[in-house]
Amino acid sequence: MYKIIFTDSYDRKAKRFLKQHPDLRKQYQKCLELLESNPFHPSLNLHKLKGRLAGLFAVSINLAYRINIEFLIEDKVILPVNVGSHDEVYD
Repeated sequence: MYKIIFTDSYDRKAKRFLKQHPDLRKQYQKCLELLESNPFHPSLNLHKLKGRLAGLFAVSINLAYRINIEFLIEDKVILPVNVGSHDEVYD
């Protein structure tokens, strides 16, 4: 199992995201549960980011929404950084 550590900054972003998209709450929660149990599951579409976000990864909540994460494989720790639409998290 991996451990997700939520920062205050991420918690604020997630709260705002879920307020704007209450219909995605179940998908968001399922994404986090799957991320914690198996971050390499194909449905998450885990991928490295490039450019100014190099060093971060992203996983898909669905086709339109992503969670950017710091992924520390050695310690099995996942630090969510941002959540939102493709344009919001990659901008």
